[in-house]
Amino acid sequence: MLRPLLAVPLLTAAAGLWLGRSALGQWRDLRVARTYELVFEQRPLLIRSVAAGLCLAGSAALAGVLVLGPGGPGRGHPADGGGTAGARAAVAAAPAAAQAPAPAAAPPGASPSADASPTGSRPLPPVVTAFTAVAHPADGDLMEAQVAGPDGHPRTVRVWLPAQYRADQQARFPVIVLHSGTARKTADAELPDVFDGVASAVALGRSRPFVVVAPEAPTGTEHPCDLVAAAPQAVSDDAALRTAVTAAFRTLPAGPGNWAVLGIESGAPCAAAAGLARPDLYGAAAAVSGRYDAAALAQTGADAPDTATTRLLLAAAKADGAGLTAARGLQSALKGGKGAAARADVRISDIVQDYTPERERLRLVRVAVQYLAESLAKPN
Repeated sequence: MLRPLLAVPLLTAAAGLWLGRSALGQWRDLRVARTYELVFEQRPLLIRSVAAGLCLAGSAALAGVLVLGPGGPGRGHPADGGGTAGARAAVAAAPAAAQAPAPAAAPPGASPSADASPTGSRPLPPVVTAFTAVAHPADGDLMEAQVAGPDGHPRTVRVWLPAQYRADQQARFPVIVLHSGTARKTADAELPDVFDGVASAVALGRSRPFVVVAPEAPTGTEHPCDLVAAAPQAVSDDAALRTAVTAAFRTLPAGPGNWAVLGIESGAPCAAAAGLARPDLYGAAAAVSGRYDAAALAQTGADAPDTATTRLLLAAAKADGAGLTAARGLQSALKGGKGAAARADVRISDIVQDYTPERERLRLVRVAVQYLAESLAKPN
């Protein structure tokens, strides 16, 4: 009769070991997520840890009762509770095991230690952010996820995959980071036809296909790019964004040979600031139909690391007099600036003309994408 009953604690112990192993894997993922400043849900780790403790403690208690029995060493005197004393002690240990804290996670920015690796010698890969499909504009796939922003808070990031991404499962693609000028929105929310302009440039043979990354603009002001011109580091070096995108999609490595930046209308100053501040990260920048704080952006260019030449396109429709005036003013301010600002390669496109503003915007985006593709192909 004893052997069949032993199956119960054995099964409970097996469940506890499986839950413990799963909790260990979750803990390792948490350490890597903290290292790369990614968002990680901790509740599954806590639930698995508590459940594993309860299962193992309960298994030990049941095994003690079945093995020792009423005549075993734990029997004792009737006055001290008889043979159930050991079982009671084991059961009492279960809450303590459940309340034991999980192993401490590594602080943000720390490198994963060797013991975080199954082999003890290789660091674990970064946690892959789960992107889900939300639409299919311009024959591509629009994906969305929550990614930690520069301030540590999660924000929406959308990634548009061109049709060629599905067609060639082995290809890796360059990236355009598309900035928004409206707080709490991605650029495609205001400009839903922007992906048509990118796809049009590819269809006409003027550009290779790009993956387009559209992060949500930061909060705190209704016009984030007005402030970004004076504080370009707020958008120019977004390590968490690059890590999440390169881990989840087949993109080329982040760097000036493969990544560019684009801003349209209210997002144009953000793109100009990012391109001027970090030419070592973005090989080219294009700002379309923007209005600029020329003095602030000239200072941004002057303060940039003198490691590469900024390539910047300022594009506006032929009929957009105010936009062209702003573009020429920024070009002049950079040319008369100091350091890297004076060496920036700034070009102006003023030839686009069409019947409607929507058609002009599509053509301007096409011109911008063509410029970015040609600039990335050139050595810096």
